Amino acid sequence: MQQRIQAVLSELNRVILGKEEEIQLAVCCLLAKGHLLIEDLPGMGKTTLAHALATVMGLDYQRVQFTSDMLPADLLGVSVFEQQKEFVFHPGPVFTQVLLADEINRGSPRTQSALLEAMAERQVSLDGETRALPEPFFVIATQNPQDQAGTYPLPESQLDRFLMRIELGYPDKITEKRMLLQNGIFNVTPLLDAQQLQLMQRQAEQVKVADAALDYLLSLVQESRTAGITPHALSPRASKALLSAARVWAYMAGRDYLLPDDIQAIFAPVAEHRLRSGYNGAIGGRSSLSRALLERVDPVR
Repeated sequence: MQQRIQAVLSELNRVILGKEEEIQLAVCCLLAKGHLLIEDLPGMGKTTLAHALATVMGLDYQRVQFTSDMLPADLLGVSVFEQQKEFVFHPGPVFTQVLLADEINRGSPRTQSALLEAMAERQVSLDGETRALPEPFFVIATQNPQDQAGTYPLPESQLDRFLMRIELGYPDKITEKRMLLQNGIFNVTPLLDAQQLQLMQRQAEQVKVADAALDYLLSLVQESRTAGITPHALSPRASKALLSAARVWAYMAGRDYLLPDDIQAIFAPVAEHRLRSGYNGAIGGRSSLSRALLERVDPVR
C-alpha cells in the first residue's frame, strides 16, 4: 500500500509544484476520514489541488461555488412536486464522495451551517427523512482571507469540523518559472478507487499506539488547557483528530506503530485553527500557538 501512496503523492506533485508537505497533509487528512480547510489568497492552486486529489483517488467529485445569495437547498437538494403528483427529492451536490466547497466563507452563516450535519455525521436530514451520504465522504473547503470583500467568518463550531487546516502560500521563483513554462492543463491519472481507499483507511486505524506516545499527545492537549497561552483549549474531539491524523502519518511512512515525531508533524495543521479566537483566514504567522505548545512539552522517547 505504501507504494500506491507514494504513486499518489508523485502524481499530485506533478500537478501542484513545490508543495510536497501540503500535498502529503491533504492525503493524510483524506486517509484519516477527516475534512480539509485550505486557506489562502485567490489563484494559489486550492481548487486545482482539490480536483486533482479527487481524481487520483478515483472518487466522484462535485464543486460548489459559495456566494452570499446561496441557499441551503442549493447545496443539500430539494423536493419537487412533479407530474405524477408526488414530491420527488432531487439530491444536491453534497451527495458525492468529494465535495469542494469553494470560497466557503462567502456563503451566509445559514448556508455554512447546512454542511455541519453532513460533515459530522455523513448524512443529511431533509423533509423529515435522513439520507446517508456516499462513502467515503470528504469535504475540501477553500477560504479567502477575512479582509477580502464579501466574506463571512466561520464560527468555531464549523472550524472544528475540519480535521486539518493548511495553506499553500506563494511559490518560490524557480517553481513559479516552471509553472509558467507548463501547458497549464494536466490529465491526472486515477491510481486508486473507493474500495482501495477505504482499505487504507482501515489499515491506518490499526497503527499501534504505545502509552508513551499517547501520554505525549495528551500532555500537549492538557498544556493547551492549563498554560493560559491560547484563546481556546483543545477539546476531546481535537484529541481524537490528533490521534487519527498521527496514525495515518505513521502509516504513510510505512510503519505500524506511532512515534512522537508523527504527532509533531501533524500537530499544527490539526490544532492551530482550534486554538485561535476569530480564526478566519488571516494569512501569515498562523502556527505560533501550536509551535509554543510543542516547545513547552517534551516528547517521551
